[in-house]
Amino acid sequence: MEESAATYDPTHYQRPSVTVDVVIFTLINQELHVLLVQRRHWPFEGYWAIPGGFINMDESLVESARRELAEETGVRDVYLEQLYTFGEVGRDPRSRVISVAYIALISADAQKIRASDESTDVRWFPVSALPERLAFDHDQILAYAISRLRSKLEYTTLAFQLLPELFSILELKHIYEQILGEELDKGNFYRKIKESGLLEETQLTREGRGRPTRLWRFRRDRAGEKQFVFRWREDRLSR
Repeated sequence: MEESAATYDPTHYQRPSVTVDVVIFTLINQELHVLLVQRRHWPFEGYWAIPGGFINMDESLVESARRELAEETGVRDVYLEQLYTFGEVGRDPRSRVISVAYIALISADAQKIRASDESTDVRWFPVSALPERLAFDHDQILAYAISRLRSKLEYTTLAFQLLPELFSILELKHIYEQILGEELDKGNFYRKIKESGLLEETQLTREGRGRPTRLWRFRRDRAGEKQFVFRWREDRLSR
C-alpha cells in the first residue's frame, strides 16, 4: 500500500537514538588541552569521555549540544561548529546510537567548569597526555577533531580566539605551534601574518628581557579575514 500522511506508521521502521558530543579545546600554560568528563554510570563507568548526551525531541542538534555542554561541564555561550557524524554499528553498547560531534576553541579563564550528577569529575587534559582509553569511540572522535582543528588553521582565524586584545606576534606563533604540534620558522611566520592584513600594529610595548616587545591587535574591520590563507606546512622546521 502506498504511504500517505494518513497511513504512515513510524513503528514500521527502526529508529536509532541520536546523541551529540562536544569537543572543547583551549590553551593552558601555553599547551593545547581538551575538556573531558569522568563517567559515573554504565556504560564505561569510570572512563573519561567527551561531554555529550542524548538529544530531546523538541530541540535542534546545536541546541542539544549547548544544553549538554552546560549541564555536564558548566561551559556556556560558546560558538559550536559541527564536526562530523559518527555512526559505526556497535559504537554504543546501549543501543544503535548515532552521534553528531561539535568542536569549539575557547579561552579557559573565561569559563568555570564543574561536574554534573552524571559524572564524578570534569577536567582539562593536555592532548599530549590523555587517558589511556576514552569511553565509546571518543578516541576516534578526538583524533578527528584535532586533525580538523589543525587543518582549519590554514583558512580561518580560529587561533586568534585564544589571544587577548593586545598580543605579540611571538605569542600568536606559539599558539599556532601548540595547536599544530610542530615548530614553525619564525621569519616566514612573521612575514605571512603581517602580509595577511589582519593585524594592526599599536604604539604599545611590553617590557621584558632585552628590548621591549611590540604589541599588535586583531583589526577591528577584519579586512582580509575572508581571504585569509596560511599554509603553515610550508613553514615547518621539521621539513
